[in-house]
Amino acid sequence: MTQTFTLNDGNKIPSFGFGVFQIPADGSTYKAVSYALKAGYRHIDTAVAYFNEAEVGKAIRDSGIRREEIWVTSKMWLQDYAYEDAKKAIDSSLEKLGLDYIDLYLIHQPYGKVDEAWKAMIEAQKAGKIRSIGVSNMTPKIWKKWEEKVIFKEKMPAVNQVEFNPYFQQKELRKIMAKNHVTLEAWAPLGEGNKELFAEPVLNEIAKKYGKDVGQVMLRFEHQEGVIVFPKSSHEARIKSNMNIFDFELTSDEMDAIRALDKNKGSHDPDQPGFGDMLLNAFDVHAND
Repeated sequence: MTQTFTLNDGNKIPSFGFGVFQIPADGSTYKAVSYALKAGYRHIDTAVAYFNEAEVGKAIRDSGIRREEIWVTSKMWLQDYAYEDAKKAIDSSLEKLGLDYIDLYLIHQPYGKVDEAWKAMIEAQKAGKIRSIGVSNMTPKIWKKWEEKVIFKEKMPAVNQVEFNPYFQQKELRKIMAKNHVTLEAWAPLGEGNKELFAEPVLNEIAKKYGKDVGQVMLRFEHQEGVIVFPKSSHEARIKSNMNIFDFELTSDEMDAIRALDKNKGSHDPDQPGFGDMLLNAFDVHAND
């Protein structure tokens, strides 16, 4: 049974989930989510910009599992942050997913009219369309900017979903989030398959000791750090084995040894000038509307 963490709004979120980033909406997402649910996953993470919300929703509806047992996350894309557009985007996600409510809805990229999107999300939460609201890809610098603009005054985000793995442990950001009891969700919890990371002797030694693979050791480390993880895979065996992290526990020395791997550098820098504009122009989430 998947363990849960309690968010700052009181909702309990499964600490282990399944991500569908870059899984195509050609039946592949439906198949992967269906298998993940059969394997015991109860937390599915999608986004408007993944273009596969409809297949995620169909797999959930067809699973035979009660809706309240599955935690569903989606994210608003930054072309929809203007207040009226944001309200429509939330309704559009609900419609594509075919669900009465979304458990967690995030601001996907922290640029542009974040304050207007946040206002629409607070209203949707009050209306029962969304259970928890949060943000994604907010660095310490970006977090402080929006905090100073008091957009978090009425409602503090429940989560901040950012890149996190043993090479990028977000120590400064986690201090800021801890003050506000904001939970960190990790994208790229396995370092996007970084060969150097998977070859780290300390991870391999620990894996050997527990009869686990290196990926399972990383996911266990992150779980013990209080981080929500959702590794992505479309391979059935990997979907199943990724979840097999709840039958062992790392010692404090092993945790410290993995903490020492931190390079404090991710695969991209959300603070770089023009990054928001680059993302905005990357694609149009309404191209097929």
